[in-house]
Amino acid sequence: MSDCIFCKIAAGDIPSKKAYEDDLVYAFHDIHPLRPTHVLVIPRQHIASLAHVSAADEPVLGRLLSVAQKLAAENGSTDGFRAIINTGRVGGQEVPHLHLHILGGPEPVGPMVKKV
Repeated sequence: MSDCIFCKIAAGDIPSKKAYEDDLVYAFHDIHPLRPTHVLVIPRQHIASLAHVSAADEPVLGRLLSVAQKLAAENGSTDGFRAIINTGRVGGQEVPHLHLHILGGPEPVGPMVKKV
């Protein structure tokens, strides 16, 4: 998708601090990290959100998760980390390209969500 910022990052048209890349996914450090470890893993192909995947996307979805584990460990989150995929407006998705946040560091990440 030509106007998608994450597609442009994966293609190298917008600079990023690369953490990992292969034929299915691209990972980069968040420019406004919320934790000592904050890496985004995205599929190279444009998928708008988790609500838009099909069975054909299973290989890239599996890669997102296996790369998340690898990058968390490589970036100092060996005692655990949080993997987040925000989906749609209600889920807090800000960029309409499927992406997985890896959040971690030496201290606990904190509660998952606030009780309502």
